[in-house]
Amino acid sequence: MPKKKPLLSFQWQTLTSTISTTFVLILLGLTVLCALTAKNVGDSVKQSLTVTAILTDEATEASSLKLKQQLEKEHWIKDINYISAEKALKEQTEAMGTDPSEFLGENPYTPLLEMHLEADYACTDSLVWITKEVKQKALVADVVYQKDLVERLNRNLTKLSYVLLAISVVLLVITIVLINNTVRLSVYSRRFVIHTMRLVGASWSFIRRPFMLRSLYIGLTAGLLACASLGAALHTLIQYDSQMLVYLPLENLIITGVSVITSGLLLTLVCTFISVSHFLSLPESKLYG
Repeated sequence: MPKKKPLLSFQWQTLTSTISTTFVLILLGLTVLCALTAKNVGDSVKQSLTVTAILTDEATEASSLKLKQQLEKEHWIKDINYISAEKALKEQTEAMGTDPSEFLGENPYTPLLEMHLEADYACTDSLVWITKEVKQKALVADVVYQKDLVERLNRNLTKLSYVLLAISVVLLVITIVLINNTVRLSVYSRRFVIHTMRLVGASWSFIRRPFMLRSLYIGLTAGLLACASLGAALHTLIQYDSQMLVYLPLENLIITGVSVITSGLLLTLVCTFISVSHFLSLPESKLYG
């Protein structure tokens, strides 16, 4: 019986360390996932902004479609929709409830090209040179977009990015501190084992090895458990609202999973290395403090 007690105590320490690390890694994973999701939502909103190229009266359907094909080759274009003068009149008639051509005697609208840009180019600076470049096309009379909306959107997204960055830094510090404390307490409980091994002439690397292997096990297990917990939570969320799949691509889930497992391994190993080295360098008089 006396021999089983230390073994049970050691196993209990391993279990509690694994559970504690798992909860901390879940918090870290949520932070990473929220940051990636916020970027996807921001990009989606940017790509929904419409830049309209108003074509001249001389623009035929054939020439307009040719211009559309030319613009589609530009790297900053996400997609383009061609709207004929007749379609524009129909849409405005439905929106206004009256046909403008009845009292004007002709269709007042010209063909349009509605462009959606890649997210990286939906900002004020890029739109300035994009507008200038599109205006140089022969059939383009003018290029319009909601300048105030673009500026307000980018300003708000920038503020959100700073807030998320600050939260991420704070949570990362909390994660490091909590994992370090968990590992330190675990190593502290076996400080006399470390001291005994040092007295019998064991090298520092030999003494560290079992602790490092145990930390490797704890970090990997905690990382996998955290990923499983996050996966279960996301599965439940998607079952409740399938639209969340738009903002949770597989790429983001992979990045989150890799970040969680890598962080679990690195943090536990580094903290264990530092803690064991600390107790190895302590004089015997301070082991009882």
